[in-house]
Amino acid sequence: MDISSREIKIIQTSTQLTFSDIVGAWKARWGINRMNYKVEPGLYSVGSPASNSPVMVTANYKMSFDMLRKELIGLDAWILVLDTKGINVWCAAGKGTFGTKELLNRIAIVQLEKVVSHRTVIVPQLGAPGISAHEVLKYSGFKVLYGPVKAKDIKEFINSGMKASTEMRTVRFNTYDRLVLTPVELVSTFKVSLIIFGILFLLNLIGVGPFGLIDFYAYMGAVIVGCVLTPVLLPWIPGRAFAWKGWLVGFIWAVIVNVFNGWPEAPQYSLLRALGYLLILPSVSAFFAMNFTGSSTFTSFSGVLKEMRIAVPAIIISIFLGIVLILVNSFIKL
Repeated sequence: MDISSREIKIIQTSTQLTFSDIVGAWKARWGINRMNYKVEPGLYSVGSPASNSPVMVTANYKMSFDMLRKELIGLDAWILVLDTKGINVWCAAGKGTFGTKELLNRIAIVQLEKVVSHRTVIVPQLGAPGISAHEVLKYSGFKVLYGPVKAKDIKEFINSGMKASTEMRTVRFNTYDRLVLTPVELVSTFKVSLIIFGILFLLNLIGVGPFGLIDFYAYMGAVIVGCVLTPVLLPWIPGRAFAWKGWLVGFIWAVIVNVFNGWPEAPQYSLLRALGYLLILPSVSAFFAMNFTGSSTFTSFSGVLKEMRIAVPAIIISIFLGIVLILVNSFIKL
């Protein structure tokens, strides 16, 4: 390097992930310390980069940073880490923290023009919505090149002369991609579920109920349907709206619960309770399935807002009616 790290702060990093890195990623997947799982913004070096080595831009969400650096084994490169408040590239681009202003700000802070002789930065394709390439060029003199969708393709992208194949440009959201996002969706339901169970416990204490084992596994099944099963089966469930997909699978689950408890031949509980399940369980699944829209490539921001305007009132009304039926069932057995 032509410039020492004493003049400009450059942080050396490795392409090898440690056991701590792996455990940290696992914890973040489960929502543990998720919002604090980040690295210091700034300029990092991998290997022994020179002034003509490529500069790759990423977010300071540590999982994004780690996924990039582990794919750079055998390369000498620079990594410019933006301050995205610990949010990944894709989400930060939508929120504006992985954006033109922050990229320009970070280029200036690290004095990138003094570190490299070229004037090119490689931005991940999923960060493109947040970056205005012509503004970056106008105000910093650096040209923005959009790299591949996946970090695993970055080495091939660089070795091919910064050329991306159609495959590299294709955004895929396969079963595995969806499955790895479900743990944090499940964890996010924990507080809501505790509140619900607390309310049911209080209702039992005052004699409205009883709410027992059937209610517990029926509700938990609806949660799993919305948070796990619907995302995994997403492309194969009829319909476009996430709420509808979750409702449809949730309805099947509600029917299974009722059949499992003897309906229609020898039911273990009343008709009102059975109808209550058919109203509540699909709506619970629909609500949690709808939350997955923020993690997917299947819909746009405007599409999410449109779906919520329709789905949320319908979910609230359906759950309310179902609860009314179950409460009435506590006093009138039908």
